[in-house]
Order: sequence, then C-alpha cells, then structure tokens
Amino acid sequence: MRRDRLWAAGVTHKLYSENEILGVLAQVDAGTAVGDVARVSVASKATIHHWQARYGGMITDDAKRVRQLQEEHRCLKKVAADLTLDNSILKEVMGWTW
Repeated sequence: MRRDRLWAAGVTHKLYSENEILGVLAQVDAGTAVGDVARVSVASKATIHHWQARYGGMITDDAKRVRQLQEEHRCLKKVAADLTLDNSILKEVMGWTW
C-alpha cells in the first residue's frame, strides 16, 4: 500500500514485512545510498538505520528462526508465570512461609 492510501486511511506509518525490510537492507548493502533507498521505499533514514541495527546481516531464514524463538520464549515465560502462581497458591494453602 502506498503512502497516499495510508494517509487517506488515517494510518501514519506502514508496517513492513520482514521480507520487505531485508530487501531494503539488501539495497543498502549493495551500495545504494540510504537516502535514495528511503525515498523509494517510503521509509525514513532513521527507520532504515534501526532496521540495520536489528536485522543487519540476516537472511530470510534467520529472521524466521528469530521470530520462532521469540514465540517459544513468550510461551515459556507464560508457563513459568503460571507455575509460580500455582506454587504460591499451594504454599498459601499449606501454610508455608519462606
């Protein structure tokens, strides 16, 4: 979706897919100036520099793997929180104090 349609819809920024981000970064790595890539991709220079810090040197498979690991980490944190809550409830019921 181009910027003019986004502005008309009330959206002030575009969400880029990982493939789009990696494509923009590939153009920068190929030697195209960041300003030129920013104009073509309708992203600011600061956004492209942020992407370089986050995705620099990654390929599509690496980005997918990172996303999978983040999802797994989120699920494990939820399980740990549930177990901690269960443990504290059991301690309360049993009258244990630590």
